[in-house]
Amino acid sequence: MFTKVGQIMLYVDNQDEAVNFWTEKLGFIVTSEENNDEGMRWIEIAPKKEAETTIVLHNKEFVAKMSPGLNLDTPSLMFYSDDFEHLYRDLQNKGITVGEIMNMPSGRVFNFADNEDNYFAVMDKP
Repeated sequence: MFTKVGQIMLYVDNQDEAVNFWTEKLGFIVTSEENNDEGMRWIEIAPKKEAETTIVLHNKEFVAKMSPGLNLDTPSLMFYSDDFEHLYRDLQNKGITVGEIMNMPSGRVFNFADNEDNYFAVMDKP
């Protein structure tokens, strides 16, 4: 039986720039970094140390060569925030592309773009 989502694979063009975006702009932390000495490097990040689900940043070009049929599209992720308004303003102030706040049946939501123009959503969950 499944118990939780452990990791989400995010395939990026530039791992170093992606790490900088997620840590410097969004405040995520690097929980681990591995390199198998054959060109396969992955960096695990999370919004906080205690997070149950982490994001693993993989090199898109390397993975495409290793697994040609693998879907490398960006997953559609929904993050929750308990300080929604502050997060929205903070991302704007850092020059991150953010969409308008929308009222959905499940709550308020906005989206933002990472350094590679992948979009993710944030929901107000106090």
